Amino acid sequence: MLSHQVGSSLRMYGSLKSLRTSALVFDKRHYSSNNEYLHLSIVPSMHYQKSLPRLPVPKLEDTIRRYLAAQRPLLDDDQFRETEKLANDFQSHAGKRLHEELVAQDKNNKHTSYISAPWFDMYLSARESVVLNSNPFMSFNPDPKSEYNDQLVRGTNMVCSAVRFMKTLRHGLLEPEVFHLNPAKSDTDGFKKLIRWVPSSLSWYGAYMLNAYPLDMSQYFRLFNSTRIPKLGRDELFTDWKGRHLLVMRKGNMYAFDVVDKDGNLIKPAEIQSHLKYILDDPTPAAAFPLGVLTSENRDVWAGLRDKLLAAGNGELLQIVDSAIFCLSLDDDSMRDHIHISHNMLHGDGCNRWYDKSFNIILAKDGQAAINFEHSWGDGVAVLRFQNEIFKDTTEKPLINPSSVPAAVDSDAAVRRLQFNLGGELESGIKKAKENFDVAVSKLTIDAMEFKKGGKEQLKKKKLSPDAISQLAFQMGFLRQYGQTVATYESCSTAAFKHGRTETIRPATTHTKRCAHAFVCQPGQHSTDELLAMLSECSKYHGQLTKEAAMGQGFDRHLFAMRYLANSKGEPLHSLYKDPAYTAINHNILSTSTLTSPAVSLGGFAPVVPDGFGVGYGVHDDWIGCNVSSYPDRNVHEFLQCVHKSLEDIFTVLEGKPIGS
Repeated sequence: MLSHQVGSSLRMYGSLKSLRTSALVFDKRHYSSNNEYLHLSIVPSMHYQKSLPRLPVPKLEDTIRRYLAAQRPLLDDDQFRETEKLANDFQSHAGKRLHEELVAQDKNNKHTSYISAPWFDMYLSARESVVLNSNPFMSFNPDPKSEYNDQLVRGTNMVCSAVRFMKTLRHGLLEPEVFHLNPAKSDTDGFKKLIRWVPSSLSWYGAYMLNAYPLDMSQYFRLFNSTRIPKLGRDELFTDWKGRHLLVMRKGNMYAFDVVDKDGNLIKPAEIQSHLKYILDDPTPAAAFPLGVLTSENRDVWAGLRDKLLAAGNGELLQIVDSAIFCLSLDDDSMRDHIHISHNMLHGDGCNRWYDKSFNIILAKDGQAAINFEHSWGDGVAVLRFQNEIFKDTTEKPLINPSSVPAAVDSDAAVRRLQFNLGGELESGIKKAKENFDVAVSKLTIDAMEFKKGGKEQLKKKKLSPDAISQLAFQMGFLRQYGQTVATYESCSTAAFKHGRTETIRPATTHTKRCAHAFVCQPGQHSTDELLAMLSECSKYHGQLTKEAAMGQGFDRHLFAMRYLANSKGEPLHSLYKDPAYTAINHNILSTSTLTSPAVSLGGFAPVVPDGFGVGYGVHDDWIGCNVSSYPDRNVHEFLQCVHKSLEDIFTVLEGKPIGS
C-alpha cells in the first residue's frame, strides 16, 4: 500500500457525514449526565462540512513538471531524457484526454473528491493480508498516575471514554476539527458563539477569514460499529450503528457484552469493570483454533473461509463481531521495551486481534495500550483525534479509580463467549492461516533510535524546517549505508478539502541529493557556510513541497487517478505508466510518516516493499525519535546508526563547527 502512513505534515484530522450541520440553540438540559459526553461543543460537529472547499484536480502541466522534478535525483541523464520524453508525450496526447475526462467527472460529482472512490477501491481490492501491508499502530503514553495503568482499571476507563467519544460525535457535540493558524482569534468562545449562527453552507468562509481551516470529518462515521468484510476480488465496508456491544478478545477467545443500554446511555462504569474482570478471570484455556487469525489471511482465502463459516451456521455470531462498537484485545503478556511494544501492537501473535475491525484497542498485562487500525475506511488523522481525546479523558476524568469496586452484577449472564461451529476444513484453514502469519511476521525486524543532541527548538532558531531536516537525515543515512538515492514517500493529509485523503510529499530532491553527497561523500570539501546554505535550500524546497501537497497540488494522486480512469475504461496504458522509472518511483524504499502527540508514545508500520524501510518518526523540542521496520533485504540497525550519524553531522554544522570536530 502506498498510503498506510499515520502522520500528516499539518497534523490534520478528519468527521461525520450524517450529523446535524445547522446552528443549534445550545442547552445543556437536553443532555443527560455529563458522564455521557466528552464535552458539549456549541458548534455542531458537522457545521463546516457542507461548505468545505473541494479537492482540486491539479493542472496537467503542473503534475508533469512536479513528476519530472521528483524523478531527476533518481535517474541518470539517459534515463531522465527517456522519462522526460514519455512524460511530455503523455501530456500532449493520452494524458490530456484523461485529464479532461477526470475534470468533467469531478464536476459531475461535487459531493466528493476525485480521489475518494479510486482510493477506497485501491485499498478494498488489495488481496494481500492487512497485517503488515496496511494496518498501522499508534501506542498510548502510559497514564501519568502509575496506579491507573492496571489492566482492568485502564481497560474500563478506555472503554468508557471511547463510548463517550462515540456519543459526543453522534449527537453532534464533538468540537469540529479546525486547523488554527491564529488560535488567539479563531479558537475562542466568542468566535464559536458567532460562527454557529452562520449557515453551514457559508461557515467555512467565516473561519477562513480568521485564518482557520475546518477539516473534513467524513471518515468519522466509520470509527464505530464498522468492519471490513472479506469478499472475493474486492472487500466491503460494513457499519451498523444499532450495535450496542463491545467485542473483547483474550487468549484468542471472543466475548461480547453491551456497553450501551437500550436508551443509548453508557452502562455504569462499575458494571463494565465487572464484565472485564469476569473475562480476565475466565479460566477457559487459549483457543485451540483462534478465529481472529483468519483476518490476517490473504483476502480471497479469508473470503472463502468466511463463506464456510456462514454455511456452518455462524451468521449470527459474525454479525455480533462485525457490528460491535470496537474490539478490545486483552493480552496476557507484559511489555519488555519499545521494540516489544512495536511488534505486539503492529501484529501480535495473530490470535488475539480482529484486524478487520475499524480499530482494536490493545491492552497488555502491564497497561501498555495501543490502537491498531484497519486503513481502508480512513486515515490516521481521524484515529489520532480519537486517541488524543481518549488519552485526555482517561487521564483527566477517569470514571473509575484503583480503589473502585466492580459492581455486584451477574457478569456470567451479561457476558457472552462466542463459540463458533468449526468443521475440519475451517480448522485446517485456521491452522494454515496461523502458519502463514508466523512466517510473515518472523521476517520483520523493528529497531528504534533517539537522537538526544537537538530537536525542534534548535532547528527553528536556525530557521530550518524540523521535518525537512529529518527527511534529509534519512536521505543521508541511506546514501551512507547503500550509496544510493531512492524513491521516498512521506504522507500528507488533504483533510482541508471535502473527502480529501492523502497526498505524497517526495522528500528525495535534487537539493537533498546534493546536500547528502556534500556531507557523506565529500567530507572536508565544503565550508560550514556552504553546508548551512545547502541545509537552508533543502528546508525551503521541502517546505514548498509540503505546502503544495497539503493543498492537493502533488502529482502522485493525479497520475494515479488518470491511470485508474484508463483501467476502468479498459484502455491500454500510456507508455509513461510502463516506464521503469514510473515503476521505480512508486516502489517506495523509504516509506515515512511523522507523528507527535501528547497521547502517543510511538507509532509504526511495516515497509511497503520487501526491500524497504518503514520509517515512523517524531521531532520533539530537544530530541528526534525514529521507529523503523525492515525485512531481511535491509539492515535496519545499520540504517539507524547511519541516520544518527547524519543528524550528528547536521547539528555539528548548525553549531558552526566542521564535521568530525
